[in-house]
Amino acid sequence: MKDDRRHPFRDSQQDREAATHIPDTPQTRAPSYALAFADQEFLLREELRPVRLQLELLKPELMMNEAGINSTVVLFGGARIPEPAQKDTAKTATLAGLSAYYDEARKFARLVTERSLQAGGTDNVIVTGGGPGVMEAGNRGAQDAGGRSIGLNIVLPHEQAPNAYVTPELCFNFHYFAIRKMHFLMRASAVCVFPGGFGTLDETFEALTLIQTGRMGNVPFLLFGRAFWEKIINWDALAEAGTISADDLDLFRFVETAEEALVAMDSWEGTGTKRSEIPGR
Repeated sequence: MKDDRRHPFRDSQQDREAATHIPDTPQTRAPSYALAFADQEFLLREELRPVRLQLELLKPELMMNEAGINSTVVLFGGARIPEPAQKDTAKTATLAGLSAYYDEARKFARLVTERSLQAGGTDNVIVTGGGPGVMEAGNRGAQDAGGRSIGLNIVLPHEQAPNAYVTPELCFNFHYFAIRKMHFLMRASAVCVFPGGFGTLDETFEALTLIQTGRMGNVPFLLFGRAFWEKIINWDALAEAGTISADDLDLFRFVETAEEALVAMDSWEGTGTKRSEIPGR
């Protein structure tokens, strides 16, 4: 990580190194003697949770700033969707059918990245959850174009690793779901959602809620696969019940192909504007 310090004092790295060469005595072996910032057991204490939250917010923020990432295009989607060449490994026939969206996500990410590179490669950088399935397709498409992409991984109980297509220096690992979600949206210039499960739905509705309530500016919000989304969610029933307004149905748009998504992004009205009131309230 870049070091921009200009002060004349010894820095923390120097003291951390010096502390490894101190005499071995009962006093220096005591946990109390360890430098606080270099004491992992201390940092993992229950009382240090607010500090860990800050660190998890700050580390990716600093590193993305240093990498020159100005804005991102977010890809959400199912980890269980295989690429078409491996659709025979899918656990259900439906998942096998959804494998077409792996290719669509890969193509979309490639096209977005090609356009980004033409403008310097610092805007509209693809960001995914860093895992398999649609996430892998997004990172892979960016690599196909010769560009960078971001992966926001999270520690899960089962063994896992980031997919092989995330740009290594832009691959992050999280403990807190909430902080990870913030990083998905802090630079988002568009949100593109492919078929998925609980995680995809969670991310989708949290982002839509932020836009609906004016906590986040309006951005192109694209749902790939109308048939899938209309089968699992009765959007019109929500509006008819009055639990959302009819205007809320305009916060997103259905698309089927990468090319259609690019047209929708380019023609989106009201990008960046925030609602000052919630329709229907």
